[in-house]
Amino acid sequence: MQQKKGSAEPVFKIFIYVVLITLAVLIIVPVAWVFLASIKQNSEFYGNPWALPAGFYWQNFVDAWNAASMGSYMLNSVIVTALSLVLLLVVALPAAYCLSRFQFAGRKFLNTAFMAGLFINVNYIVVPIFLMLKDGDVWLKKALGNGLLLNNLFVLALVYAATALPFTIYLLSGYFATLPHDFEEAAYIDGAGYGATMVRIIFPMAQPSIITIILFNFLSFWNEYIISMTLMSSATGQKTLPVGLLNLMQAQQSAAQFGVLYAGLVLVMLPTLILYICVQKKLTQGMTVGGLKG
Repeated sequence: MQQKKGSAEPVFKIFIYVVLITLAVLIIVPVAWVFLASIKQNSEFYGNPWALPAGFYWQNFVDAWNAASMGSYMLNSVIVTALSLVLLLVVALPAAYCLSRFQFAGRKFLNTAFMAGLFINVNYIVVPIFLMLKDGDVWLKKALGNGLLLNNLFVLALVYAATALPFTIYLLSGYFATLPHDFEEAAYIDGAGYGATMVRIIFPMAQPSIITIILFNFLSFWNEYIISMTLMSSATGQKTLPVGLLNLMQAQQSAAQFGVLYAGLVLVMLPTLILYICVQKKLTQGMTVGGLKG
C-alpha cells in the first residue's frame, strides 16, 4: 500500500503543476497581449495579431488620456473608490467587531440580516435604488430648489459602500471571532476602553483580513459599471472609468483606432495590478499566532 501511494504521489504532483501552468498561461497570455496591443500603431492590427509591435507607440496612451478624457474618468474613479473604502471601513470594522465579540439584544437578527444580504445581487436592485434617489431629488428640488442625490460622486460612493457591507461584515466578523479574548482582557486590565482596545489591539491583529477586504472591494468598486452608469447618467464630466471605457470602445471601434482602445484597457487594469503587487505578501500571511504564551 505504501509503494502504491508513493508511486501515485509524483503523478498527482505532475497533474497539479500542469493544471496550474495551464491556468497561468490562460491568464497571462491575454493580459500580455493587451499590453502589447496598446503600444502598436493602428496599421499593425491588420497583419498577424500575435506579431510583436514594431516599436513603442506611446501616443496611444496620450490620445486615450487626453482626447478620450480617460484622465478625468480615472480621477473620478479614484475619488469614488477611495470614498467608498473609507465609508465602508468606518462602518464595517466596528460593526463586525461588535457582532463577533459581544452578546447583546438583536445580535442574532443583525447577523441573519447581513447573511441574507450576501444572497442579494446588487445589479438586481439598481432600478429601485435609482427610483428612490430620483424621488428624493424631486423632494429636494421642491424644498431647496436643487437635487443632490443623482449625478453625485459622494452618493455613488455611499451606494457602493452600503452594497458591500454584507460581504465585508461577514468576512471580518468571522476573522474577529477566531481571535482569542485574552488580548482584550489584558488591555482592559491595563485600563484601555472598548474603543482603544478595538483600534490598538484587534485591528492590528486583523491586518491580513482588513487588507483582503480592501483589495476585494477595491476591485469591485473600481470595475463597477451598472450602478455608475445608472446613477451618473446625466453627468458627462463625472463618469467613472468603466463607463468612460465603454464610451471609448464605442468611439474607437467606429473610428478603427484599436491602439487607443487597448491603451484605455491598460489604464483600467494597471491600478489593480499595482495594488495587488503591493499587498500580495499581506494577503498570504496566516493568522496571528504567538501572541500569548503559557
